[in-house]
Amino acid sequence: MSRHTFTGNAGTTVAIGWDRPLATFFVHVLRPHPTMKGEDDMVEWQGTEPDELRTASSAIEIAARYASLPDDLGAMLETDRLKTLGSTDGPAQRAVRPFLYRS
Repeated sequence: MSRHTFTGNAGTTVAIGWDRPLATFFVHVLRPHPTMKGEDDMVEWQGTEPDELRTASSAIEIAARYASLPDDLGAMLETDRLKTLGSTDGPAQRAVRPFLYRS
């Protein structure tokens, strides 16, 4: 899994990356909780399902709503994805896979 974190608009934190076991890019957007010091609220969380965000550009499109992102982020994310092509699932990932792909 890869993860790149950026400071977003209005105090948000944006994380974007590649999740190899789910074969999806993901975006997490958090903001500080208004009343609970040290806690965060989830503003958006995409890429939690297998194959949900198939391209780096689809993840970047979501993340760009919340933060200014570097111009080369798409290339970085695609490089992250390509680095995992030779990876295989470990025992825990193999055990959970049937639960992820139920119809």
